[in-house]
Amino acid sequence: MNLSEFQNKDVVNLYDGKKFGNIVDCKIDPGTGKISSFIIEPFKGVFSFRGSNKIELSYEKISKIGEDVILINYRE
Repeated sequence: MNLSEFQNKDVVNLYDGKKFGNIVDCKIDPGTGKISSFIIEPFKGVFSFRGSNKIELSYEKISKIGEDVILINYRE
């Protein structure tokens, strides 16, 4: 799977059932070559301006990667 395919999926938080944001980048573990975390730009709403409040989410927080959605478990 390419990074662009991840970026096209919505990220939904299982903790509250809301759309969390979109993946903008990922970090790769140089020792294993596997994804260690995703960088997510949180969804702010239609009338909000996006800032630089990106969140790094470890790969272990991902519950399921579906066809259209990525489900995560995240509590602030």
